[in-house]
Amino acid sequence: MSINPHIGSSLDEFLVEEGIYEQVHEVAIKRVLAWQIEQGMKEEGLSKSAMAERMGTSRPALDRLLDPNNPAVTLKTLFRAAQCLGKQLHIELR
Repeated sequence: MSINPHIGSSLDEFLVEEGIYEQVHEVAIKRVLAWQIEQGMKEEGLSKSAMAERMGTSRPALDRLLDPNNPAVTLKTLFRAAQCLGKQLHIELR
């Protein structure tokens, strides 16, 4: 019987051991941000086209922002999206 070395460890520890912590964390953050923006749009009753217009961007650019699997997004775009929804973006280093 083999003993699993991961029993009792945290998911973060496991991801670090596998060398994928940063990649997984990046995708998770992007998914949460995309979901929060979509929820804000629903609360405001905004279609994608209306949101893109408010942000002064194109619909394909908004689609990239809302794509949870596309981590490439600028801070400027995130701040504009938050502002258009009457929200604030908070970023911190730990």
